[in-house]
Amino acid sequence: MAHLGSRRTRAIALPAGLALTASLGFLPAGAASAVTADGSAAATVTADGPKLSYVVNTNGGRSTAKSVKRAIEKAGGTVVIAYDQVGVIVVHSQNPDFARQIRTVKGVTSAGATRTNPIAPQTDTAIGVEQPLGASEAVAAAAKATDEQDPFEPLQWDLPAIKADKAHQKTLGSKKVTVGVIDTGVDDTHPDLAPNFDVAASANCVSGKPDTTAGSWRPAPGESDHGTHVAGTIAAAKNGIGVTGVAPGVKVSGIKVANPDGFFYTESVVCGFVWAAEHGVDVTNNSYYTDPWLFACKNDEDQKALLESVTRAAKYAERKGAVNVAAAGNSRMDLAANELTDTTSPNDTTPVTRVINPRECFDYPTMLPGVVTVSATGAKGLKSSYSNYGKGVVDISAPGGDSTIYQAPDAPATNGLILSTVMNGGYGYKAGTSMASPHVAGVAALIKSTHPRASAAEVKALLYAQADDTACGEPYDINGDGTVDAVCEGGKNKNGFYGTGLADALDAVRR
Repeated sequence: MAHLGSRRTRAIALPAGLALTASLGFLPAGAASAVTADGSAAATVTADGPKLSYVVNTNGGRSTAKSVKRAIEKAGGTVVIAYDQVGVIVVHSQNPDFARQIRTVKGVTSAGATRTNPIAPQTDTAIGVEQPLGASEAVAAAAKATDEQDPFEPLQWDLPAIKADKAHQKTLGSKKVTVGVIDTGVDDTHPDLAPNFDVAASANCVSGKPDTTAGSWRPAPGESDHGTHVAGTIAAAKNGIGVTGVAPGVKVSGIKVANPDGFFYTESVVCGFVWAAEHGVDVTNNSYYTDPWLFACKNDEDQKALLESVTRAAKYAERKGAVNVAAAGNSRMDLAANELTDTTSPNDTTPVTRVINPRECFDYPTMLPGVVTVSATGAKGLKSSYSNYGKGVVDISAPGGDSTIYQAPDAPATNGLILSTVMNGGYGYKAGTSMASPHVAGVAALIKSTHPRASAAEVKALLYAQADDTACGEPYDINGDGTVDAVCEGGKNKNGFYGTGLADALDAVRR
């Protein structure tokens, strides 16, 4: 895994960001009986193995789920929560043979462990050095701000890049629209986020079961500010303070799915999507991949189950009206290649090197059907040096920032990364497809504000149709050393670097 900007959360530090590591906590052990295919008891099973979390996917409705739950108990499992809406049951078990046994039960389509590291007590973890907004830079920016701008808006080169500044002259977006930030948590006490925060649509989903305790959606001391940064890009209020979001008039909610060590496990992500679906969220932003597999493969029984669970949950959210937007990733990979080498999975124990087929192994939720996949661009409008790409995989592009060595912004902006909100009422710079995705989520929120009756499919169609066509351009040699660093395939209207083009906030607010 990469530190100072893990690929897990789609932020990358150029030169700074955040470092996240591993583990979680729960449950007592016990003995149980094995089960036969019809769910009846068989021989006694041991329950002294490592304590793991599982997802069990069922079909056949609530009656089937009821019988499967009985079988889970007989196999030494404890049901944490059952999402009958999508046929996913979250389970903890210390039976080393739990997954194999439960897969034989009638009504179970797949089951698998969501991690390779045993559930352990939660611990705090250090965060990588932030790149905060400097005091002198802040003063200089405020001096250049116009009456229509928030003080630090002159440093936000990303807003005019997608014409958000012009869109704001028409509308800031509707308070009836909510974007759910499925991430590391959102600090709703930040003065730029508090005016637009939707408490009713916020929760902590880390355990796989939603916790709505007041403030549970916030990062704890020492946890990552990644989600807070993302939230500011989407909906920082235009209130004379700090920065401005792409859609500064819409609501934003925090749906915390990362544990204290920064891992986004399947049960948490499922909880996040289902929560969003049932609490009026119009757009979800997903700037992460689901741990511990950078790519989950259908030919592995555990990984297949994880894919199925998140796919069901994401589709459910879309059926309920949510547009799901996700970051493409920061591995410089062509996601449309015939094969890719993954050296980082599983990232919660000991990674192994494996060659995968991206048509059978998916970075999820990024590569799931119906999800809007976003690549990143820098201040000069080129694909960011780190951004994943792929013809037929990337749907759209947006500013995610890049090193000023590669793509320096025009004055008065001084930093090629994305400026947004961070913890303790502060502001800081980050880069990554993590930062690109919320720009698109913000534009989708503006479309929904303009067309409140539009379905998720209609919002996506407008998002793609309104994007500014962006051609591949010259051979991509981002560092100028004479070697082509990535190959862009496709035409001006649709290609592997930029998808349907650069997101356009101004078109989003035109009726």
